[in-house]
Amino acid sequence: MTLHEPNGSGHGVIRGTVASLIFVAFGLMMTGSVLADELPKEPVLPLGLANKAIQAAIEACRRDGYRVSVSVVDRAGVLRAMGRADGAGPHTVDSSRKKAYTASSLRRPTTELAELITKVPTLQALGDINEEILMLGGGLPIEIGGEVVGGIGVGGAPGAHLDDACAQDGLDAIGAAPKVSAPK
Repeated sequence: MTLHEPNGSGHGVIRGTVASLIFVAFGLMMTGSVLADELPKEPVLPLGLANKAIQAAIEACRRDGYRVSVSVVDRAGVLRAMGRADGAGPHTVDSSRKKAYTASSLRRPTTELAELITKVPTLQALGDINEEILMLGGGLPIEIGGEVVGGIGVGGAPGAHLDDACAQDGLDAIGAAPKVSAPK
């Protein structure tokens, strides 16, 4: 690429070079635009909503005298936020996270999954998918606007139905679709 012609004005070379650069720049912009259009767009559960759900679930269990841990994971099952009530057992941390992971990744309440694998023994392998799956009530998928954006898990109440109820209070606090209707 020459910007200077020793025997001439050079205007033709400069114009050609500028035109080539504009063409290349436009082509790069279009390629970037096409690639960006092909990227999947998925909803994300904001941290503020995750924390709000956790606080609501912990408070609901606290009112009933239960000391629990509550975890919220994103749609990929990665921990988004977690809270442990004063006096909650150390085992409740892992159980709440695993319940949230299971509900999010399998997109169903963990109580429903636990009941399903007892009724259909061939499905028991679901519990062995990986070490993060926990087939025990207390995990609910977080569905907002028709999309599962994560999961909430509660561990530490004296019964899976009580963990479920506290988790549902967390969903209610953020306007997520209800997953259980059983009273405490």
